[in-house]
This record gives sequence, C-alpha cells and structure tokens, in this order.
Amino acid sequence: MKTMRIWFGCVAGLAVTLLFGWSYGLFAALLPLFVLTQIDQWNSGILIQLVLGIVWVSIQVTFIVGFFQPYPVLMTLAVGILLMAKCIAMTHKSSYLFGYTGLLIGSILLNFGSFNSFDIEEFVMGLWASALVTAPIVAMALYLFPEKSPSPLVGISSADSIEKENANTSNKEACTSTASERKIHISNQRKDDIGRVRQAALGWIVAMAAFILFQVADLSDSLSAQASIFIVLTPMTLIGSLGAAKIRIIGTFLGCLAGMMVQLGLYTLSNNGVLFLMAYAIAAGIFCKWLASGTIKASIGFSAMSALTVPLTTSFVPEQQDAFFSIIYRFSSIFVAVIGTSLAIWIGHHLLVRLIQFKEPQCN
Repeated sequence: MKTMRIWFGCVAGLAVTLLFGWSYGLFAALLPLFVLTQIDQWNSGILIQLVLGIVWVSIQVTFIVGFFQPYPVLMTLAVGILLMAKCIAMTHKSSYLFGYTGLLIGSILLNFGSFNSFDIEEFVMGLWASALVTAPIVAMALYLFPEKSPSPLVGISSADSIEKENANTSNKEACTSTASERKIHISNQRKDDIGRVRQAALGWIVAMAAFILFQVADLSDSLSAQASIFIVLTPMTLIGSLGAAKIRIIGTFLGCLAGMMVQLGLYTLSNNGVLFLMAYAIAAGIFCKWLASGTIKASIGFSAMSALTVPLTTSFVPEQQDAFFSIIYRFSSIFVAVIGTSLAIWIGHHLLVRLIQFKEPQCN
C-alpha cells in the first residue's frame, strides 16, 4: 500500500499544478512524495515542520534580499548566520527536517533572488501553495490506501528474531572490534557534541561555498545543480555524503531517461493534459515502488523522481518548447555539482577532523 500512497501523492500533486497552472508546481508533486516516504500513518509533526520551515525561511530570505542585496558584505554575513542556524538545527533529530528544509529552500531562494529577472514573490507564493496543499494530498493518500495492521503473532515472532539478531550482532562486534577500529569510529563518526559541531561546521562550509559560487558565476538556470549540492550534503558525514553522491548520479540518469521517454512517447500529443498526466503516472510507478522499499533503491527512486518531475514541469511547454536539451543539461550540471560537492566535503571533513580535536578515551 505504501507504493500506492506515494504514487497517488506525486500524481495528485502534478494534477493540481496542471489544473491551476502554477509556474513552480514541481514542489506540489515532490513534497507529498517526500512526506509519504517518511510516514505510514498520519503524522502532523512532520507536516508542521515542513510547512513552518518553508514559510519561515521564505520570509527570512525575502527580508535579507530586500534589505541587504545592495551591500554584498552585509548580505554575506546575514546569509552566513542564516545558514549556520539551519545547519545547527540539522544536527538534532527533532529539528532536522525544519533545518534541512530551510537550508535547501533558503539556498535556492538566495541564489535566484539575486537575479533581477527572477520574480521572488511569485516563486514564494507558488512554494507556499504547494506546501499547504501537501497536507490534504497526504491525508487523502493515507485514507484511500491505509496501512494494513500486522498480525500479533507475526509481530511477536519478528520482534523476537530482531532481538536475537541484535544480540548476536552486538556480541560479534564486541568480540571483533579492535582498538584501531574504535579509534577510527570515534575520530570520524562521533555522535556527541564534538560530532555535532563537526557536522554543523561541515554543512556550513559547503553551503557558504555554494552560495558564493552561485553569486559569482552566472548560474541562474542551475536549480537542479544547486539542489543536488544539498541532497548530497544531507547525511552531514563524509561516508554518507559519498554514498549519496553515487545514488544521486544513478537516480538522475534513470529519471532523465524516463523523462525523455515520456516526451518521445507523447510526441505531438504532449499538449493533451490527460495523456501527459497518464504518461507521467506510468513513468513514476516504477520509481514509487523503489521508494516504498526503504533500501538504497528508495534513495535512487527519489533522485529519479526529482529528475523526472523538474524538467517536465519547468522546461517543457507543449508545442512551444521541449525538455530534451533541458534534460541533458540537467544531468550534466548535476554530475558536475555532485563531483564538486563530494570533493568539497572530503576536504572539509579532513580539515575539521584536524582542527576540532578531543581527548581519546582510555581503554583498560
């Protein structure tokens, strides 16, 4: 049922954008998809964090761009404070979604808001509308495709097996763990205050580097590349980010390929909204099944869905402009952004490990 919920959420979101003609309707398709991959039952906390995070960072960015854009130094300081607050929020589980939403949406708004041709008010209004429509779409998906309650006997047996497996795993780790392995784990993957400081610092360094790069270079049409930077940054660790980079490239390639097949399949019938929605729904079905698996396929599926949705909702104009070259540019820009981000994270990680030191625990 989870596959059906995710599929319904993204297709319903796209249908809403086609019905009302929203210019930035990609968020109406991707936000319900993101929420439905996280929950199996109604969870108002996630939706509140999502909506508040989007609304609050939109207000903050609008204020910063409106007052500090003529003063580059002051604007850089204000952006640095804003991004640091979001990175600190991401280091705590309870506020991670709020911080990540602010970091991603805020960086996109800061980049495009600096261009005179960009209408930040229209973008913000479309973003708010997409965020507000996410809740009813999620509620409808959960109502139409409810999660089946597991059998009590199955739950007991599975709980016992999981408990035994965890006990065996912990025993094996205790026996095979060496001093050098513990030292590497403590040094690079700490979860205490030192680890959170490193994570926040790493996220802030990469986010500020991306902001400065997009301000200096003329990259007004590189929304996908900028979003990829923060998707790769999501794990806030070196190992996790390198894994996310590989997944992002694979998923983007598959999503771009599916987008080309949709456009070529429709050909001259692409101006028919019903056929366009049906073609999108068919292409999204495979990726939604991956999203429901909860494994590495889920991460690949999310990247593929974003790569499928964004060009078809922003660059594709039936009988006026196709998305073929936009899809090719999207994949190439994402590939370059992911490689550059991975390199920046690798450098920043090793730099922070050397700068932020701590005393190693003494083992008896």
